[in-house]
Amino acid sequence: MKYIEKEWDKVSTYQRILFDLDGTLTDPKEGILNSIEYALHKFGIGVGRREELLTFIGPPLQESFQKYFNFDAEQARQAVQYYREYFAKQGIFENNVYPGISELLGKLLTSGRFLAVATSKPTVYSERILEHFKLNKYFQLVIGSNLDGSRVAKTEVIQEVLNRIPSVPKGLIVMVGDREHDIIGAKNNHIDSIGVTYGYGTENELKAAGAQYLAGSVAELESTLLNPDSSD
Repeated sequence: MKYIEKEWDKVSTYQRILFDLDGTLTDPKEGILNSIEYALHKFGIGVGRREELLTFIGPPLQESFQKYFNFDAEQARQAVQYYREYFAKQGIFENNVYPGISELLGKLLTSGRFLAVATSKPTVYSERILEHFKLNKYFQLVIGSNLDGSRVAKTEVIQEVLNRIPSVPKGLIVMVGDREHDIIGAKNNHIDSIGVTYGYGTENELKAAGAQYLAGSVAELESTLLNPDSSD
């Protein structure tokens, strides 16, 4: 684990831990890329290299369709609808839990931490994924975006989580995520963040966004949250 701004013993005090879903708890690569290809096919757009679509994992979908394919707002909205046609039926479960995540969540829950999911993925899909992979039992709260396109920005998602969780000083709350949106959302809500580089964001991206800590594996994340003195 690498610390950037905080002291080692600070991480052991976090009592409310917010987790991103895609790229942090699960690897959604197959389902997301298949869903994007399906949506682009509806517009007559072919994909050369699937790896070029990896940048879609994490940020709000409408934002990515506009950024990477120059769609206007209405085209991007339609692309999201096409995406969901595939995703809701099969892409949602073309997904894998990162090894060690279930064990980590169990240890955090046993230690008395309050765990929540804060994701830009729609809440209804997030709940289905967590239930399918038997991760729902670890979380007291799951907050995502709405199907009508509202509350997609990670800043808004995190704010909604904070509005609903038992009140504690913000210094006892941390956001764990793999993309800059997670880190920026945490910063905008005045809470700390841990960037995980085993997902889809790079170390440079997470550092530049202002992550207080970096973890390169689930094992490092566990050390960060449960036994920081053992980290290098």
